[in-house]
Amino acid sequence: MKITSIVGARPNFIKCAPLSREIRKEFNEVIIHTGQHYDYEMNKVFFEELNIPEPDYHLDVGSGSHGYQTGEMIKRIEEVLLKEEPDLLLVYGDTNSTLAGALAASKLHITVAHIESGLRSYDKSMPEEINRILTDHCSDVLFCPTETSVENLKREGVMEGVYLTGDVMVDALKENIKIAEKKARILDEMGLKSKEYYLATIHRAENTDDFERLENIVDAFCEIGNLVFPCHPRTEKSLKGYGLWDRLVDNVRVIKPVGYLDMLMLEKNAMKVLTDSGGVQKEAYIFKVPCITLRDTTEWVETVEDGWNVLVGADEEKIVREANEFEPENKQRNVFGSGDSSERIVKIVGGL
Repeated sequence: MKITSIVGARPNFIKCAPLSREIRKEFNEVIIHTGQHYDYEMNKVFFEELNIPEPDYHLDVGSGSHGYQTGEMIKRIEEVLLKEEPDLLLVYGDTNSTLAGALAASKLHITVAHIESGLRSYDKSMPEEINRILTDHCSDVLFCPTETSVENLKREGVMEGVYLTGDVMVDALKENIKIAEKKARILDEMGLKSKEYYLATIHRAENTDDFERLENIVDAFCEIGNLVFPCHPRTEKSLKGYGLWDRLVDNVRVIKPVGYLDMLMLEKNAMKVLTDSGGVQKEAYIFKVPCITLRDTTEWVETVEDGWNVLVGADEEKIVREANEFEPENKQRNVFGSGDSSERIVKIVGGL
């Protein structure tokens, strides 16, 4: 069996890595990198450190509007699929690359399998939510990370080809935190002590493109103090454009974006995490770090139900209160699996 995997941004590669290693024990795999994001860490060192196979194709689509980017990727992916003629196409998560791959393959009658199916925030203003829904509804095989994601699909009438496998991110984090603990030196370099600082990230348009929301978040961060903030380039541009940059850097430890291994170390050792990132919410949960989510909805509802994540939107008072007071009261359930999702997925693929 020939399997083609579509990736385009760092989260895709992280999820692909453990699964790809299992796939290659049994099948022939071709990896297509759409080039959706140029990532400063998407270089040879990144692939070598995390033992990720080099992509067979680089499509170099680059940035652009959602429509332009997705359309270009569909065209270029289709050309590769016509050449390679795979039996199965794998897509990951909720990026534009995910949707483009699923659409291109389904139009060519190639079986589509979606890793991380069934996630829903029920907020259609998020581009990722549209990508998830459309990808799920044109996929033939749906690998769900949680019981909630299975139920979400059932409510939408999707019941065939659905498998509860656990989350490949657990597989990835178990492997990569070991690498990070050996190689990453960021705590020492920054003079940080474990469980004595807050970690924050902001990058979603709902926060960065809305002055009132962004100002509320900045004011909350300044009041909390002792906060490390790796700042996304788009967020920095918005902060400076709105005149909030100086206020922030006077009160918060703002740093440039960090590499994946450094980020894992910052997450694992933080006292609490404040974020609007879906991936960081889940990573914080897996690391057993309390998370304060700067959004009104989340696709990772299990982290909230389990009492390890709290939604505060952009409410300054709530952000400060939860940063000071929020403590999980419950033991975690095993909602994302135990780190064997890649093996389970490959076994299912072998039986298709």
